[in-house]
Amino acid sequence: MAEYLTKFQESLLDKDTFSVTWELVPGRGAFEKAQEVVIASAEQAAKSGRIHALTITDNPGGNPAISAEMLGEEINKIGIEPLVHFTCKDKNRNQLESLLYGLDRSRVHNLLIMTGDYPVSGYKGRARPVFDIDPSMLLDMITDLNAGLEVPTFKGSTTLKPTGFFAGAAVSPFKKLESEQMGQYYKLKKKLESGAQFIVTQLGYDARKFQEALMLVKYWGYEHVPVVGNVYVLPLGAARLMNRNGIPGCVVTDKQVAEMAAEVEASDDKGKKARLERAAKMYAFMKGMGFAGVHIGGHGMAFEDLEYIVDRGEELAPNWLDLVKEFDYPQPDGWYFFEKDEETGLNKDTPVDRSADRPPAGAGYKAFQALHHAMFEKKGFLFKPMQSLAKAVDGTRAEHLFTRVEHFMKVMTNECMHCGDCALFDLAYLCPMSQCPKGQRNGPCGGSFEGWCEVYPDKKECIYVRVYPRLKSHGAEDTLGAYHVPPVDYDLLWTSSWLNFYMGRDHSAKRLGIAPPAKK
Repeated sequence: MAEYLTKFQESLLDKDTFSVTWELVPGRGAFEKAQEVVIASAEQAAKSGRIHALTITDNPGGNPAISAEMLGEEINKIGIEPLVHFTCKDKNRNQLESLLYGLDRSRVHNLLIMTGDYPVSGYKGRARPVFDIDPSMLLDMITDLNAGLEVPTFKGSTTLKPTGFFAGAAVSPFKKLESEQMGQYYKLKKKLESGAQFIVTQLGYDARKFQEALMLVKYWGYEHVPVVGNVYVLPLGAARLMNRNGIPGCVVTDKQVAEMAAEVEASDDKGKKARLERAAKMYAFMKGMGFAGVHIGGHGMAFEDLEYIVDRGEELAPNWLDLVKEFDYPQPDGWYFFEKDEETGLNKDTPVDRSADRPPAGAGYKAFQALHHAMFEKKGFLFKPMQSLAKAVDGTRAEHLFTRVEHFMKVMTNECMHCGDCALFDLAYLCPMSQCPKGQRNGPCGGSFEGWCEVYPDKKECIYVRVYPRLKSHGAEDTLGAYHVPPVDYDLLWTSSWLNFYMGRDHSAKRLGIAPPAKK
């Protein structure tokens, strides 16, 4: 890795510094008011010297906006470091790699890697989502770039100069269902394994859940990775919108909305003082819990508001444990990874016993298991005959018919999209390409709510909410975090995944050590 530390990185790694980032949201257009506000805010923050980085969002809410990467370069020149949101939704892996080279050359090195919001609008209609790779795959790429990526050339290969990115990832501890939450945590583990250098939590207000995220990073064995807490200055209107799942991934409970409505009713400032005080208290308990810093945001928030939150938060921090009871906002029947500490209202170090409740396996899943054992395991009675058939068919005129038969069967059972690099083995025989709008192969995005998909709320369950109980039925749920599923190899598009498996071409064959049959 390049010998380079950003100021933001130094602030997170310094045990005596509580890092503060301020989230700014640019809008559509190049010279509109939203962009001028961002630049003016950056100038204030740079002059103050109190903010360690400015966070720049990437097409928030799935709407077009000015490029976070290019705006980050402009902010860098003002004299304060940007923390650029770098998402997977609108760019394929080649474009992501290209942008990373440009960012490195522009000395923009702080990145928050995320899946990204599903597009909801665009020029003359909704844009087509990309989601070519997911955050753990992108973090793999950045880790390789930081080490010096080896790339092919006409004469063999060459190694590029190492980049100097400080790349982190996000996690949401604010999920209601065990299946939904564990999908998040397995994906967190993969992000850490892929080289995430810091973690930022999603937006929420349950103190126990914030602590859970902090504890999970340590539980997965990454005590050295700093964790940043999300502090959002929440007005009542936004609270009501989030409460009805109007902003995917952001959780505000009925209890909190009722309390905020009472605050607004009793105030002369529409609840502004109360929401700033709430944010300051969150700053205080996060510092007390052991977070490395806070990520502060809020629509229309002035720099003076930010200063108040930091100053008041520092004042409250010594007595942070007394504030925890004010952030007791569990979701009804919500699930937690750790046992509750009744004395503090937070968590014990003891994980809950997840083995106590094992759902029954459905008939369809059992049938897939039996078929898999017979056809795709080396000891299965159909494995050798199928491999011999694959060898005989591969590259012949019969390959087309073989491919069509396979595709027809998988369309009937899994709405197969014919990618040729099948992930059914990885997700309990459910297809992430056809049944997840974002095509997530290593874990869920952060946008689900009470088990429902971000894109199809109340209509379609998140695929990982369906995968988890299938695996848990026979104690295999931890396999969701056991290995990384690579990106789809589009050289295999519209080819037979069965042939690709038996001939040793797809990712499953490579992972399981399936070599192509020997030539005679």
